Amino acid sequence: MEQEVVAEEGGGGGGVSTSVAVIGCAAMATFYVAILYAPTLILRLPPPSSYKSFLIRRFVCAAVSSLVSLFASALILPIKWQASDVFSVYGMRLDHLWQAMVFPLSLTSLMYAGSFIQKFLSLLNSREEHRNYGRSVTIDCILKVPVKFIDWMFSMASNVSAWRNYIVAPISEELVFRACMIPLLLCGGFKTYTAVFLCPIFFSLAHLNHILDYYFQKNRSLFKASMAVGFQLGYTVIFGSYASFLFVRTGHLLAPLISHIFCNYMGLPTMFSRRTGVVSLAFIAGTLGFLWLLFPLTSPHLYNDGIGSCKCWHRYCIWG
Repeated sequence: MEQEVVAEEGGGGGGVSTSVAVIGCAAMATFYVAILYAPTLILRLPPPSSYKSFLIRRFVCAAVSSLVSLFASALILPIKWQASDVFSVYGMRLDHLWQAMVFPLSLTSLMYAGSFIQKFLSLLNSREEHRNYGRSVTIDCILKVPVKFIDWMFSMASNVSAWRNYIVAPISEELVFRACMIPLLLCGGFKTYTAVFLCPIFFSLAHLNHILDYYFQKNRSLFKASMAVGFQLGYTVIFGSYASFLFVRTGHLLAPLISHIFCNYMGLPTMFSRRTGVVSLAFIAGTLGFLWLLFPLTSPHLYNDGIGSCKCWHRYCIWG
């Protein structure tokens, strides 16, 4: 079996031609963006009456795009139409759940060491400001923490933007750009690192439509819109490569998904602070720790009981 997979690594493929794999990925990326404009351009629906209805409409479009991509990739790939085989392609698994959540999340959080230190220093400064008001105020603030957390949870649950950033966008993007595209590229004969770095290209190009959003909806100049989207494209390529790496190494969709949600919540990592150099030192230390633990914490043996039975999309079998 290992010799069979090694042959696939060298470009032999797994029943999918290289051109079909590339065309399939390009079509999925195009459809992922195009369907967002289908309600107004094709269905001729009236413009949404509110921002909430606008996002809900896009949620439906993202769901349709994800389902179509899942079905299309299943038709192209050499799989048996059995639930275990289909879910295995997309990394939808119930085994090793805690490993797929804890290890990638811990690894990703190392890149935010500077952000955590900055938040901690801000908390210390806030405590110093409240010290003048006496002990009772500090205790009162501590007692209000659980109540504030519950209020925050309820506000997040009712916030349609939060649903977009932390639920709909991560799930739909990971399904289309990781679960559907990577198996196509791997079974199409692409080498592992080629697939890991090629998939984010489709992922970043799918964000080009944001130029229209910046230019028309936010009334920015074309130059500023291009600069903003260009920076976003660079970030999506970097994160997309990391998410693809997690998906291929673990064979578990939850690994890149939980990291995607976490990064969306945290935003860009804090690299430096004008007030203190501790933040920069923390960022450097976190980055070094991330690089040191990148392969050990994504070892395929942590996420799979065995790697003896492998298909063309199970590239982690030879990447241990």
